[in-house]
Amino acid sequence: MSAILWFWHRVFGTVLGPDNGFAWALSVFFLVFTLRVVLLKPAISQMRAGRKMAKFSPQIQKLREKYKNDKQRMAQEMQKLQSEHGVNPIGGCLPALLQIPVFLSLFHVLRGFTPQAQSNYIFDRAGVESFINADIFGAKLGNWLSQPAAVLEAFGTTRLNMIAVGLPLMVIASIATFTTMRMSMKRQTDASMANPQTAMMGKFMMYVAPVGTLFSGWVLPIAIVLYFMANNIWTLGQQHFLSNKIDREQEREKQKELAAKKDAPRPKPGQKPGQVKKAEEIADSESGGEDSAASATAVNGAKATANSGGGGGNRRPQQKKRPGKQAASAKKGQKKRR
Repeated sequence: MSAILWFWHRVFGTVLGPDNGFAWALSVFFLVFTLRVVLLKPAISQMRAGRKMAKFSPQIQKLREKYKNDKQRMAQEMQKLQSEHGVNPIGGCLPALLQIPVFLSLFHVLRGFTPQAQSNYIFDRAGVESFINADIFGAKLGNWLSQPAAVLEAFGTTRLNMIAVGLPLMVIASIATFTTMRMSMKRQTDASMANPQTAMMGKFMMYVAPVGTLFSGWVLPIAIVLYFMANNIWTLGQQHFLSNKIDREQEREKQKELAAKKDAPRPKPGQKPGQVKKAEEIADSESGGEDSAASATAVNGAKATANSGGGGGNRRPQQKKRPGKQAASAKKGQKKRR
């Protein structure tokens, strides 16, 4: 975190000045944007997994009703259903889980900017002094509103300056958090919200999270409030962008399915649907049937030639003697001998 923050401070400090508070604020913003770009691919996978789960959410509801008294069996069936549809619920939580160490690391780096520190990870003494001297309209980025007045004075600021700058930032971050969670709730399917616990938890978090963001500014540095604000603003834009992207993908899939249905053979008037498959099989075997018919004709011709005597065209076929004529000629022979 210190390396990314140092890089962006070098970029914006060159333009605005190394001790400029807005240069440090933009460095925090672009630190968040850099990390969120890295997490963009897992975020897309998370949204796709959510859309897949929305398709078979009625099946999930049936499993919950069927095995509501057998939690272990329900977990096994849910895992089996998810594997069949290629959904990994742990992978969907990855972007949110990765932001926890990012926040803790940034908080630890910001708390390392103290007047006594000779260095702070990648920052040398000049970098430490630059952060301490930076302010936005008199509010220091490394301080928070609930610090004692004597500590604030030691850093060259006052509580009034901290409130004047920190409170609007806290309100903006809180509104961004509420808007982001509200958009996420609207994207939830009716089947997923049919569970009372899920619906209640979603509404609870939609109001509690913004309130937590609002009051966190009293005990966290101004730079952390900037982190919350940048993170929620990015999430708001990312949800809009990725939702439209996934919607377009699903629309293309629907168009392909419709095109495939149109190309599929349809039963003729009066023909049963099951007869279409037989008609396809007959059509597929027509080419092979013609060859077989030609072969059968050749074989029958050969047999006819063999029966006619093979080579003599003037030869008459031998007539078979009938049993009645043979018996009559035998009786005549016996009379003559007598």
